[in-house]
Amino acid sequence: MFKNVIAPIQAWLLSRGQCVGCGTPLEKGVHIAHPAGEKITCKCGRIFICEKGTKKYRRALFSEI
Repeated sequence: MFKNVIAPIQAWLLSRGQCVGCGTPLEKGVHIAHPAGEKITCKCGRIFICEKGTKKYRRALFSEI
């Protein structure tokens, strides 16, 4: 049940380009080139991927870290 409440909020934050943990804009994170697009590390330590074609953010998979 808890995940059903949190998932839409996290999707909304990612659509706005904000970290799902601290709410900081992902533009302020550390950007590193990555084959899938761009790897972004937030100040709170969460890692995201900005996909090349769509320019959408998503959480990085363990295999991408």
